[in-house]
Amino acid sequence: MADEISHEGIVKKILEDKIIVTIVSQSACSMCSAKGMCPASELQDKDIEIENYPGTFHTGQKVLVTGTTSQSMKALFYGYLLPFILVIAVLITFMQITGEEGLSGLLSLGILVPYYLLLYLFRKNLKQSFNFKIKSL
Repeated sequence: MADEISHEGIVKKILEDKIIVTIVSQSACSMCSAKGMCPASELQDKDIEIENYPGTFHTGQKVLVTGTTSQSMKALFYGYLLPFILVIAVLITFMQITGEEGLSGLLSLGILVPYYLLLYLFRKNLKQSFNFKIKSL
């Protein structure tokens, strides 16, 4: 069985075919005494859509949302690693072709626009590969 990652959340909305759960993600330094001064310690709410859920839930209920580590690795790859590789590859390629640092830098950052546009256009296909499970607490 694959390793699971779990987070506590609160049911935000219940729709016909899915539940939207809000997860408050905490930074690793949440226990630090200087967290009030540190911008890295901010909490962020994330909404997770869960389809095909077993049981009945109600708005405001505390739940446990689980996913696999392979899903998190896939998300890291598409969200961070692949764009980084694209930027570096375009930078090196255009530096070799043009020799212009500024132009190569702008073009390498510009590759992110079509990349994230493609991710947005294929979001439904990507969403199907990320399946979360929900359990009552």
